[in-house]
Amino acid sequence: MVRVVGIIQARMAANGLPGQILQTLSGRTVLDRMIRAAHDSAALDDLLVLTGDEEVDDAIVDEALRLGVAVHRSADPDVLRAHLDALAAYPADVVVPFDADCPLVDPELIALAVRVFRTVPHLDYVSTAFTQTLPIGMDVEVVAADTLARVDALAEGEARGSVTGYVAAHLDDFRVMGLTLPPDRSHLRLAIDSMEDWALISMVVSHFGDNAVPVDKLVEWLDANPAVRALNARVPARAA
Repeated sequence: MVRVVGIIQARMAANGLPGQILQTLSGRTVLDRMIRAAHDSAALDDLLVLTGDEEVDDAIVDEALRLGVAVHRSADPDVLRAHLDALAAYPADVVVPFDADCPLVDPELIALAVRVFRTVPHLDYVSTAFTQTLPIGMDVEVVAADTLARVDALAEGEARGSVTGYVAAHLDDFRVMGLTLPPDRSHLRLAIDSMEDWALISMVVSHFGDNAVPVDKLVEWLDANPAVRALNARVPARAA
């Protein structure tokens, strides 16, 4: 039986807006929203929050435990190693890594990516970002745990700063599948890296309420509300 575990990487001192993971959107923290979306996908056997071991990160631990989610703490700035350490404590066959700045992640996309990974034999990696069509902050990736163990012996330097960075940079060395979901909506930013991003996402949550929103419905609303869409239009794009 293949065991799929989601890992939400969250640190208070993360890039973008430090501490944003515990800021509230209509009464629910960013971490809470991400946990709920992961659970709503019904695609994961378990979910884990990976955070640092600094005192400032204690608040993340408290919030995760309040929400009934296990926590693994790591002092290692090596992101790949931190994930492998988490997998040693919470074994899994497949990992769905989440960034802590994507509170609008679509449960349906998580379910799709995991379903493809489970269906196609012997995959190392599935990603929606090979050809970027989704809004920034909505991409999903799935990776085999034994692939990460193999990468651990190969990745050096900056490649260790991302759990899947080495795989994405050496696609010819792995069995991968890209999910391309047209039309192209990659000009939209739905991750939190700036106050402008926060303003847009706050408007989205205020309009749609407490439930996760399918990406097509969300984009349709943004297209119909150019003033909202413009809130973070000048923020430079980044890798998903």
